[in-house]
Amino acid sequence: MADTDMKDLVVLAYSGGLDTSCILVWLKEQGYEVVAYLANVGQDEDFEAIRAKALKFGATKMIIPDLKKEFVEEFIWPAVQANAVYEDRYLLGTALARPLIAREMIKVAKEVGASYVAHGATGKGNDQIRFELGAYALHPTIKVLSPWRLPEFYNRFQGRDDLFEYARMNGIPLPVTKSKPWSMDANMMHVSYESGVLEDPNHQAPDDICQMTVNPEKAPDVPEVLVIEFEKGVPVKVINKTDSTEVTDPLELFLYLNQIGGRNGVGRIDIVENRFIGMKSRGIYETPGATILLTAHTDIEVFTMDREVRKVKRSLDSQFSEQVYRGFWFSPECEFTRFCIKKSQESVEGKVTVKVYKGGVYILARESPSSLYNDELVSMNVQGEYNPTDAGGFIKINALRLREYCRLRENSV
Repeated sequence: MADTDMKDLVVLAYSGGLDTSCILVWLKEQGYEVVAYLANVGQDEDFEAIRAKALKFGATKMIIPDLKKEFVEEFIWPAVQANAVYEDRYLLGTALARPLIAREMIKVAKEVGASYVAHGATGKGNDQIRFELGAYALHPTIKVLSPWRLPEFYNRFQGRDDLFEYARMNGIPLPVTKSKPWSMDANMMHVSYESGVLEDPNHQAPDDICQMTVNPEKAPDVPEVLVIEFEKGVPVKVINKTDSTEVTDPLELFLYLNQIGGRNGVGRIDIVENRFIGMKSRGIYETPGATILLTAHTDIEVFTMDREVRKVKRSLDSQFSEQVYRGFWFSPECEFTRFCIKKSQESVEGKVTVKVYKGGVYILARESPSSLYNDELVSMNVQGEYNPTDAGGFIKINALRLREYCRLRENSV
């Protein structure tokens, strides 16, 4: 238990960016003692510089746990098994990291004896929901400070210009400038960009905005060929047939696919999505490694899974994606969904060969000891155990309702 007054101690999810840098100083002005917390989920940051900055501007301590391994094995891999995509395009890079960040934030709060946690998410976005649902699910009595929902904060800081001015007055250095005013969220799975000039959905994103991927037009003219091996729906090995590189460690495997996808311009999207809170928003996302895995995993899953089971599983995939997007990772329904999806992956094993080239991921071949593909049964040259005359009865039975539908239409004329 900390020796400070618990009601005055707050754990702040701190990135060192514009919002949380100002919030740290503002919380100190309100009389709180602040423990700054930053999860290392693989973002490209100078963590020691962020630590020094937090301490300089008033944090009692700065805690930076390394969560990269947990992120891959406990959150990204279940998303791969689920072919997780929100609204057909977004691979949930930010949403998947939030429950892990919230879980560790609550762990820190308990360790330091804080009864408050705070974050810099806006009052209009999804992240406030994700952080707080996670916090309450893991620590029902925790108190949450969300400055962007407090009148004394948002009336004082009515826009980013006010934050820039507050930072200037307090000597806070910032990586964001008025010439590049968009906000970013980065982790080892993806980088997202929104706000600023991107709030106009008809405004083309600047050419130099992306950090993880090259422009596909400038990607190498020679493709890279990968063999990705899966066990129980999880990637366990990648072999680059172009240069014979072989990777098996989960963390290194995912980072390696990021490198391959990044240098070949894979995984860029520009979308308008439906936020949980009820509004549409525009975002730029780049998710190179996960895009390669989504393509390969979908292929091996179709190859090895029964058709009707996969229909049920696809429904679960959609529900899982929505549960994650909306911040319900720790809910009973999401636990159940993950359990069912994991069960479905027991026979999803084998190797998929893909070509990665100028923004695209192309399936070349696949093999599996658990394949439901029967080449003798499907062959046009071998009859096998299939009797073609059986198809006639199959077609007539399926045509029955179509004939009845036709009769209904004719009678209604």
